[in-house]
Amino acid sequence: MPDLTEAPWSRILPYLKDPVLPILVIIVVAWVALRASRLFVYGIVKALLDREATEGTAQELSAVEIKKRMDTLDELGGHVLRFFIVVIAGLMGLRAVGLDIGPAIAGLGIVGIAVGFGAQHLVKDYLNGALILVENQFSKGDVVRIAGVSGEVEDFSLRRTTLRDLDGVVHTVPNGEIAVASNLTRVWSRINQDVTVAYGTDIDEAIKVVDAVGTGMASDPTWKRRVMEAPRVDRVAALGEYGVSLKILGTVRAQDQWAAAGELRKRLLAAFRDHGIEIPRPQRVILSRDHGGAVPELDPTAVSDSDVDLTGG
Repeated sequence: MPDLTEAPWSRILPYLKDPVLPILVIIVVAWVALRASRLFVYGIVKALLDREATEGTAQELSAVEIKKRMDTLDELGGHVLRFFIVVIAGLMGLRAVGLDIGPAIAGLGIVGIAVGFGAQHLVKDYLNGALILVENQFSKGDVVRIAGVSGEVEDFSLRRTTLRDLDGVVHTVPNGEIAVASNLTRVWSRINQDVTVAYGTDIDEAIKVVDAVGTGMASDPTWKRRVMEAPRVDRVAALGEYGVSLKILGTVRAQDQWAAAGELRKRLLAAFRDHGIEIPRPQRVILSRDHGGAVPELDPTAVSDSDVDLTGG
């Protein structure tokens, strides 16, 4: 058994006690904290996404999509937490070997303030992107309206969302700029169409024609899987300047809302033509003078709401 009071043990033991032992403790604690941080972040992300998958809008997501989102959020949260653990452990290690870490802490504080001011928008982008993923506000392939632009989501990351509008223009929107996200293709959508028929039309007959068109569209083999509720007249919406407005409502699959609305209009035009129902429109009456300077007489009752042009002969 060596005598620890004699050289070289008398010189080695104090060195092992300070600073080797504190450094080893710091390393072990930091390693445990790094391992625990992974479990901590994973547990929080899983709890949030599980809650959304059972109660919120994430119910429609597949297990693969939920797993991808969980991995993305886990990676972001894990990197941030591990960065702080490593920095703190490093500073404690420097202090353990006797170095003055005051200037380092002051320098890090100044750098942190500068980065905080410069990167506050970037941090906001990432945080808002994480919330969008957790809450499933939209995903790739959805048609959305965000930050004043509309289009199909072509790409989405924690920092920005890429949209392509109907003109083919690509818009890149930082997630921090998204205050309100309007998803136009979430499960189902409504056909909301106003149709005006001329005064004097038999309203009950017009309603029957519109309801028959909606029923026929819902039973059509091409459309029956897309139409969830047949379009029908919900009410007389208004007595307008040119005629009576009928409010037509129906429910379709969200992705088919625009095609279904166009098909309904086309069928309504054909049905109104077959049943003699007139869709009113503004009329313009043009009066022209003949070479003798006379102006043809015009029945005042036929010129209501008309533009009158006088042209010389």
